[in-house]
Amino acid sequence: MPIPLHWHTEPLLLLSLILVGWLYALGIGPFRHYFAQKQPYPLLKGVAFYSGLIFLYLAVGSPVDQLGEDFLFSVHMIQHMLLIYVSPPLFLVGLPHWLIDPLFKKISIRRIFHFLTHPVSAGILFSLLFALWHIPVLYEAALRDKAIHVLEHYLIFFPALLMWWPILSPSRILPPRNYGVRILYIFLLMVAQLPVFGALTLSQEVIYPTYEFAPRIIDITPLQDQILGGIIMKVTNMLVSLIVLTASFIYWYRETESQSDSAV
Repeated sequence: MPIPLHWHTEPLLLLSLILVGWLYALGIGPFRHYFAQKQPYPLLKGVAFYSGLIFLYLAVGSPVDQLGEDFLFSVHMIQHMLLIYVSPPLFLVGLPHWLIDPLFKKISIRRIFHFLTHPVSAGILFSLLFALWHIPVLYEAALRDKAIHVLEHYLIFFPALLMWWPILSPSRILPPRNYGVRILYIFLLMVAQLPVFGALTLSQEVIYPTYEFAPRIIDITPLQDQILGGIIMKVTNMLVSLIVLTASFIYWYRETESQSDSAV
């Protein structure tokens, strides 16, 4: 059976991505002096932001979307990993503080974002929604209804942005948490994914009927595909977590050493 290679070119999707990219270009380019006078053009941040935009399109607009929706659970999991662990951190890294902080000058907005980006709130919201969307009835509904599928992606991507905020916040008004909190936070996020991982990899039956009866486009059984999806989820989570934990330990150590030297 030939593998479908469909690229989504729906006007709403393309116009949304182009609009976001255009507004960002205006903010860091011609209108930069309105936000921060004498700030140099943030080239590396621009590369990060537009890389995040490209990966976002690859997740929802490339053949990955159709393959994951109609044929392979493991590919659908790759799509979710792009929406959680690749695109959101690139977006946050790509936002200069002087571009994002004006949004938080109003105290009511600042309070809302402070609550939503608190490690407890952000961690629970992300973990809960990620788990809920893997409940068979909701997962199958998203596969069968395009509107629900789009909603699923929104409710994975935006909570992922909030989840990353305590670690990679670009703001000086709502900055990243200290390194000790980050280490505990990322560890608890790893633990929170264990129930979903266990359900996917330890089940003796195929959980989602769509993949059980989908045409086999590669030599893998539906149950093997499901287990592979769970492994992709957990391995990606562990690799990203290990990078964050290692970086946090290194920077925490350097910060401690610097404070010790200053005290002397």
